[in-house]
Amino acid sequence: MYSHEIDYKIIGEDIQIVEIELDPNETVIAEAGAMVYMEDGITFETKMGDGSNADNSVLGKIFQAGSRLLTGESLFMTHFTNRGYGKRKVAFAAPHPGTIVPINLATMPGNTLIAQKDSFLCAALGTKVSITFNQRIGSGFFGGEGFILEKLQGDGLAFVHAGGTIVEKYLNNETLRIDTGCIVAFEPTLSYDIQRAGNLKSMVFGGEGLFLATMRGTGRVWIQSMPLSKLIRTLSPYGQNTNKEGGSVLGGLGNLFED
Repeated sequence: MYSHEIDYKIIGEDIQIVEIELDPNETVIAEAGAMVYMEDGITFETKMGDGSNADNSVLGKIFQAGSRLLTGESLFMTHFTNRGYGKRKVAFAAPHPGTIVPINLATMPGNTLIAQKDSFLCAALGTKVSITFNQRIGSGFFGGEGFILEKLQGDGLAFVHAGGTIVEKYLNNETLRIDTGCIVAFEPTLSYDIQRAGNLKSMVFGGEGLFLATMRGTGRVWIQSMPLSKLIRTLSPYGQNTNKEGGSVLGGLGNLFED
């Protein structure tokens, strides 16, 4: 199924919304609760799955929708369609402050983008949204946000959300190590693994976590400065007691460890 061609405008700087303009009978799919406003003539319907395969059986739709529960997302997606006679607009926003990034899946290797499970916001109808598991078992135990990933496939526009500022890095047969929660999305040509972060002292007292994500190969990766998990920790009433240098209730005992 070919994706619908949609026009869009991103509004705002730090807390953005994406306004999508639909021609008659064009449809955009979105996460439940993401809609901010819509003009007269646009109707919406909640469905199981993304609608990328209209011939899918009932059991197939249930399996596709049920797999989204593993990512922590809603069982359903909302389909917004312009039923009017002229162009109509509908707007979406992410659930926390950050940046919205438009990505043309037609320019991705294999028309595929791998994304963190909570970064998908909306996309043109025809985009297939499924889950994929990191093949490394270590990612399952230690990767946190990076074990269960979403796979976006299609030839149209998809919009992902990043917390804080977003940085796009291109790796040319290179290696980049990233906080596991700071990866937004990456091209499937890159390999993804979880590795130990430094020596014992760094792991226990460094404040950077025990493990880091390692990206290798050639392709693009999008990185966010403030993932939701980090924002929650920062705003936590206990956040004021966190010592960046110590990173632990053991505090100065870090000096007992030699580099």
